[in-house]
Amino acid sequence: MPFDLNVMPTTFDLVHAGLAALALLLLLSTIALALVSVLAFRRRPQAIPLESSLSVLKPAVVTTPEPVRVEPPRPVVVREATPDAALQLLGLFQQEARFIDFLKENISGHGDADIGAAVRIVHEGCRKVLQQHLDLEPVRTEPENSRITLPKGFDASAVRVSGHIVGEPPFTGTLIHGGWRVTRIHLPQLAEGHDARVLAPAEVEL
Repeated sequence: MPFDLNVMPTTFDLVHAGLAALALLLLLSTIALALVSVLAFRRRPQAIPLESSLSVLKPAVVTTPEPVRVEPPRPVVVREATPDAALQLLGLFQQEARFIDFLKENISGHGDADIGAAVRIVHEGCRKVLQQHLDLEPVRTEPENSRITLPKGFDASAVRVSGHIVGEPPFTGTLIHGGWRVTRIHLPQLAEGHDARVLAPAEVEL
């Protein structure tokens, strides 16, 4: 189809100017709407999978760590010593060696010779009681005045350390006394109703 250029207007009047402006406005509006649609599409939140959404909505499980068990310190058990055995042993010392009489006696007015004779009697009687009723052994078997070493963790109830104590064991020192330990005690049985507090009965001669 031939295009006749003579049909086109040769003059640019006000009407044609208004139509051109309207066409340009519509074009700009179309471009603006397209840009807004593109931006809105990009900003639309992406769909979250169902499992992910459920995991988000699921409350978080807080794991509480197990409490650390701290063992309370063991209470110190204090054993109450029954006085009967001690009283019975003291009664034996009195019976065999007049031990209590000797200790209760005021010896300040006696001479050394008299005291020496009395000590011999007390010594013999006490030695007899120990041999009959107590089995003894030394705590340390090394000779006295010898050098010994106490290792770490030594029994402080069996060895008493004195002098200049610095730092932690092992300690090396001089054995002053070997100590004594009872390995066996065998006292006479007491009759029921016997009063162990009576260390020596009063003596009445008729």
